[in-house]
Amino acid sequence: MAALPRLVCVASVVLVVWAGLCCAVCVEVPSETEAVQGKSMKLLCISCMKREEVTASTMVEWFYRPEGGKDEPIYEYRKTNHEFQSRFSGRIQWNGSKDMQDVSITVLNVTLNDSGIYTCNITREFEFEIHRPLFTSSRLIHLTVVEEAGEDFTSVISEIMMYILLVFLTLWLLIEMVYCYRKVSKAEEAAQENATDYLAIPSENKENCAVPVEE
Repeated sequence: MAALPRLVCVASVVLVVWAGLCCAVCVEVPSETEAVQGKSMKLLCISCMKREEVTASTMVEWFYRPEGGKDEPIYEYRKTNHEFQSRFSGRIQWNGSKDMQDVSITVLNVTLNDSGIYTCNITREFEFEIHRPLFTSSRLIHLTVVEEAGEDFTSVISEIMMYILLVFLTLWLLIEMVYCYRKVSKAEEAAQENATDYLAIPSENKENCAVPVEE
């Protein structure tokens, strides 16, 4: 009976893993907001489709607004990719997925003048027989371009925690080794004492120490 709960737990885990493999999960992850001059920067824009949106056609528009300026179109997708003439001409790559849930773009050779607000507009047109309603959503990315990459505070904390964990595991391993060594030494000493005591007993007493056999 004790094995039954374990089998149920294992079966549950298998079902969860199987469901995760069979049904891809879409997660709307926010984009990073800091880029390094001269590097490439992926502007992440994910809009998860609902079940009723599977048959919808998707249109994507990307805009850029400098500080104190107005929105200007830089890229769009309407069945085909189109790059507008702008300061980004020749520096934009499409990184969208085939299912059009990820409609991200990558800006190549980022400059300090690329700092600003990027807007990703997604429009889905439903392909119903009677009517064709539209669903729209937007993502804003406040991008800051720096000359050099700064050290991430989270990575610093993670590195410190890793070293602390290594020191703790090393000390724990040494303590366990000392404990096991002392335990083995005590067991050997006890065995030697028992052997010495047995050898010190006269032969007559050894015969008397024999356990009588009952008939």
